[in-house]
Amino acid sequence: MSAPEFSSTERGLIIKRGEVSLRLDFLAPGIVRIRKYTGEEPAMPPLLRYGFFKGDWPEVEFEIEEASDAVVASTALISVMLSGDGTLAIRNADGDELLREAEPALPGPRPGFRVRFALPPETRFFGLGDQTRERIDQRGTKGDLWIRNVTGYIPIPLVVSSDGFGLLFNTTRRLFFDLGATSSDWFGFEAEEASLDYYFLYGPTPPEIMDRYTQLTGRPMLPPRWALGLWFICRTQADAREFTDDCLNFRREGIPCDVIGLEPGWMAKNYDFSVDKEWHTERFPIPSYSRVRHTFFSAARQMGFKPGLWLCCDYDLSYEEERHVDPALKAAETDSEEARAKAAFAEGHEVDEHLGHPRRMDPWTRPEEPWFEHLKKFVDEGAHWFKQDGANQVLDHPDRLWGNGMTDDEMHNLYPLLYSRQMYQGFREHTGRRTFTFTPAGWAGLQAWTGTWTGDTGGEEGPLVACLNLSLSGHGLSTCDMEVTRPEGIHFGFFLAWAQLSSWNYWRHPWLQGERLQAIFTDYARLRYRLLPYLYSCAWEAHTTGIPMLRAMPLSWPDDPESYACLRQYMLGPSLLVGGFTERVYLPEGDWYNAWTGERIAGEGWVEPTVPEDRGGPLLAPAGAIIPMGPEMDYVGQRPDDELTIHIFAGTPGRFVLYEDDGNSFAFEEGGYRTQDISHEPTEDGLRIVMEEAQGTFEGAVAARTIDFMIHGLEEPSSVEVNGAALTRSDEEEAGTWRWGSHGGVLFVHLGERDLERIDLVIS
Repeated sequence: MSAPEFSSTERGLIIKRGEVSLRLDFLAPGIVRIRKYTGEEPAMPPLLRYGFFKGDWPEVEFEIEEASDAVVASTALISVMLSGDGTLAIRNADGDELLREAEPALPGPRPGFRVRFALPPETRFFGLGDQTRERIDQRGTKGDLWIRNVTGYIPIPLVVSSDGFGLLFNTTRRLFFDLGATSSDWFGFEAEEASLDYYFLYGPTPPEIMDRYTQLTGRPMLPPRWALGLWFICRTQADAREFTDDCLNFRREGIPCDVIGLEPGWMAKNYDFSVDKEWHTERFPIPSYSRVRHTFFSAARQMGFKPGLWLCCDYDLSYEEERHVDPALKAAETDSEEARAKAAFAEGHEVDEHLGHPRRMDPWTRPEEPWFEHLKKFVDEGAHWFKQDGANQVLDHPDRLWGNGMTDDEMHNLYPLLYSRQMYQGFREHTGRRTFTFTPAGWAGLQAWTGTWTGDTGGEEGPLVACLNLSLSGHGLSTCDMEVTRPEGIHFGFFLAWAQLSSWNYWRHPWLQGERLQAIFTDYARLRYRLLPYLYSCAWEAHTTGIPMLRAMPLSWPDDPESYACLRQYMLGPSLLVGGFTERVYLPEGDWYNAWTGERIAGEGWVEPTVPEDRGGPLLAPAGAIIPMGPEMDYVGQRPDDELTIHIFAGTPGRFVLYEDDGNSFAFEEGGYRTQDISHEPTEDGLRIVMEEAQGTFEGAVAARTIDFMIHGLEEPSSVEVNGAALTRSDEEEAGTWRWGSHGGVLFVHLGERDLERIDLVIS
C-alpha cells in the first residue's frame, strides 16, 4: 500500500492514499467537517448548494502535527488524529477520546459510504428526529431516515451522544443507522450513491451541541407573538357562516384565541395542487362588488383573529432554488454529461427518458414562476399564514425527475425544506411581516423556517414522544392536534411550544364538550395567554442560542440515566416541567415546586404530585425559576402589555431575561427590541431580587407598567424594601404594599405602576 500524501488547506488538511481522499475542514473550534471520497472531490451537496447548511465561516486557528504513523489536527477544543491504518479518532482538549472509527470508512460514492465507530458500554444516543414514537434513547436501534407519512414525518440526520458530541450527516439521501443493534462494539451509518460527509459537533453539553448545530443549520425562527396563542382549525366542511360563527363563539364564551384556519374545503376543487386555485363559490360566495378582505376574513380580523388557509403542493420547487444558486458555483460545476443533461432538463422541462429511466412530470409547474406567486392574492385578501399539509410532500416520487436534475433519491428528503423556506421567504418579501406557516414534514435545518405539528396522528402519547425526539434534534416549535375530550389532552396541548386545536367534525369544538371540559379548556387558555411574556422570551432564547422551547429531559440532565426514560414529561423553557398523560414524573436533584398547589418537593426521584380535579396533569417549577406573566386578554394586541406579575421560586439563585418586541415585524433584526434582566439570590436572612433597567426599545413599547411579585418558598418576612425604601404591610392590594399569604407560603409584593428603571427588592 502506498504511503499517504498530506497537504494542508486554509481550514485543515487533505490526506490522499491512492484514489481515496480524506478531508478535514475546521469551521469553528468545536465543529469539524469530515469527508472521504474516491477520485475527484464530489459536487457540492444539496444542503450546502441551497444554503440550508452554512458555507461561510470566519477563520479558525488550528495546528497540524505529523508523526511517523499519524497526523493530528487540533483546535483549542478538539483534536483529530488520522492513523496510518486509515482510521480516525477525535479527542477533547484534555486528551479524552470522544470518537474513534472501529474500521476504515468506506468512502463512496458508489455503491455508497459506510462508517462505523467504536461503541463504549455506557454511551447513550438521542436525536434522529421524528422517526420513532416509542423511545428517546436510541441506543440498540437500527433503521433508516426517510420521510414517511404518519410513521416518520421528520427524520433528522443528527445523532447526539451522551459522550459530549453530535454527528450531523450532510446528505439528503436515505441514511441507514445502526446504534449498537447489530453489535455492542460499534455504531454506524451508511447511504447508497453518496460520499462520506459529516460534521462533528463538540459540546460537551447538549445545549452547546444545539448551539453549534443551529449555527450550522440555522437558528430557530422567531415566530410572531400571536403564533404562541391558541390556534383553531375549522372543520373541512365549514362555510363562511360557520367560520364567522366559530370566531364569534370564542369571543362570546370568553375563550382566548388568536388564529383561525380553513381546511381544504375552502377550495373550489378539493385538494387543488394547481396554481389556479379559487374559493369554493358555494361555501364562500364573494359578491362581484367585493373581495374576500371585505367579507368573512375581514370579520375575523376585526375580532382579533389571524386567518389562514390549508395547502397541498406537488409543485417543482427546485426551479426557484436554482435561480438563487451562486452563479460562480454554477460556473464551476463539472461539465459532465450528467451536468449537461440536468441543465437541458431545467431549461426545457420536457424529458421523457433520462439516464435510461422514464420520468413523470407534474401538470402544474410553471418553471418561470415561484410557487408563492399564486398565493399572494390570498395574502392580500387577509391570509396571515398557510398550513402545508403532508399531501404529496411525504410521498415517494420514484418516477420523477425534478427540474434541478435530481431524482427522488436526493429530492425526497430535501423537498419539505424547499417548501417551508420558500413559503417563509415568500411571505416575508411580500408583506414585510413575520408569518408562521407550518408543516408535518422536514429534514435537517427545518427549525429556521417553520413550525411543525405531528400530522394526522391525534394528540396523545405518540405525538408527545415525537415532540421530545424533535427537541432532541434541535427543533422545539412543535405541536399536535389537541385532544380536548379529556383533561389530560387539554393539559398537554396547551403546554406545548404552540397550541393548536383542529375541530375535525364538530366534536372537538370546546363549547361542545360539556360544562366541565369547557371550563377546564377555558382556564387553560387564559393561563396560556397570561404566560405569553414567559413563552415569547423562551422563543427569543431559542432564536439566539439554539436551545429549543420544548426540551426533553436529557437536554438539561444528560448525565442522569433516568432522564432517558422520561417519555411523559419535558421542560417548557427553563422554568416549567410538564407531565403529559401521567400522574408520575421524575424530578432531578434539587428542590421543586408543585405549580398547582405551591407544595415544595425534594428531588431526586419519581413522584406523584397532587393534581387538582380541574387540571389535566403535573406542572412543576424548579427552585430558582422565574416566570413572568402578563394580563388576561382575548387575543394578542387586544390591550397594552402594561401589567406584569413575576413569579419567583426561592431556594437557589435564578436568572431570566424578559424579551419584548413589536411581535410582527423584522425590526428586531435591526435592534428593535427590549430586554430586562431579572435575577434573585438567597441572602443570610431572606432574598434579594433585582430587575435591571430595560435595555433597548421598539415601536409601540409601553413606557411603564404595573409590576407585582409573587415569591414562593420563603418564611414569613418582617420587612420588604424596594430601592432602599420600606414597603407597607397591608392586606389590601395597593401600590407600595406587601402581604403574606400563609396558605402556600406566598409573599405578594405590589409595586404599582413603575417606569422601566432598575428595581432592587430586598426581603428580610
